[in-house]
Amino acid sequence: MSLPLRTAKQPLLDPYDLGDGLTLRNRVVMAPMTRARAENPELAPTELHSEYYRQRAGAGLIVSEGTWISAGAIGAVHVPGMYSEEQARAWGEVTSAVHAEGGAIFAQLAHTGAASHPDFHQGHLPVAPSAVNPGGKVFTPNGLTHVVTPRALSVSQIADVVEQYRSAAVNAKLAGFDGVELHAQRGYLIAQFLNPALNLRTDDYGGTAEGRARFLFEVIEAVVDVWGPRRVGVKFAPHQVLGESAEASPEVLAVHEYVAARLNDHPLAYLHLMMTRQPNVRVTAEQRLESLGLFRPLYRGTLIANAGLDQESGNAVIGEGLADLVSFAALFISNPDLPKRFEHRLPLADGDRETFYQGGPRGYTDYPPAAGVLAAPAVTSSAATTEHHGESL
Repeated sequence: MSLPLRTAKQPLLDPYDLGDGLTLRNRVVMAPMTRARAENPELAPTELHSEYYRQRAGAGLIVSEGTWISAGAIGAVHVPGMYSEEQARAWGEVTSAVHAEGGAIFAQLAHTGAASHPDFHQGHLPVAPSAVNPGGKVFTPNGLTHVVTPRALSVSQIADVVEQYRSAAVNAKLAGFDGVELHAQRGYLIAQFLNPALNLRTDDYGGTAEGRARFLFEVIEAVVDVWGPRRVGVKFAPHQVLGESAEASPEVLAVHEYVAARLNDHPLAYLHLMMTRQPNVRVTAEQRLESLGLFRPLYRGTLIANAGLDQESGNAVIGEGLADLVSFAALFISNPDLPKRFEHRLPLADGDRETFYQGGPRGYTDYPPAAGVLAAPAVTSSAATTEHHGESL
């Protein structure tokens, strides 16, 4: 069965020059998503990962699931790392599979910080900017449990973590990635430094917006030293909240506004703006416009809009100049050839949420491409998103 012809022009399908010789085939980005398929002691990607990312290489850019920069960064089960030679070699198979399809892929580098648990660290406390319990629960090898009060990093230990980011960036380069993205969202370590409620430090890493952002910019400098500026992106979530609050505090927003403006001094690949407020709560059109209206003027580089977007609204924000690229998460799970479906206005399949994190190929590599969908009726999906381990689904 032949595909329907393209109808109206769609900005999402235009190519985009990301800089440093990297031209994206379209402006559809696959957002980082935890999928919990690294079920081995080495926490290395497997053949399943290679096939999963290969199937989705039609995206203009893929950002990998968050990868741990060190064993001390771990805070979720079956999530792959980027801190060992074995992991780097295994990731090399993934990047080769994506490149063979003409795709581009960045590695997201992550450290959980206080959002981890002693179960991941032989009983030792996780680290954080300050000894403040962020609240919430985490799924560990021993089951779902409350997070604990972490131990505060010393200045010398902060320097050690910065070097862990540098080392992970080197491994990502050895693995053949096209660049890296820094995970600075969802209550992970960098976001904890940016949050006045979690960062109570009175030294150079706290107290003011500049102090709270110091760790992030030291990490940026270390990673740019490995990759060059145009191959490093940052993803943050300025509106995400702790506890029962409906909106981020003015203090949190002020730090993120400071970061966005200061990023202009670093010619990065992009700023990836996650617009969600609360986990499992859909972003409204008004909230989306508020977020883009605030951060688009502040950051003059490439802006990726994330969360609460579908094909129509994604085309609109690019067409109106509010963003340069749009990232999609859950839609890529069940629609591996999402840009092709956008191009030909094909129906979108719903994903089986019961299989998102269960492991194995089911619900991971067994979603059919468009030809399979055309052969049988498909269910039209909503663009709803949820949160898990810092990645929007």
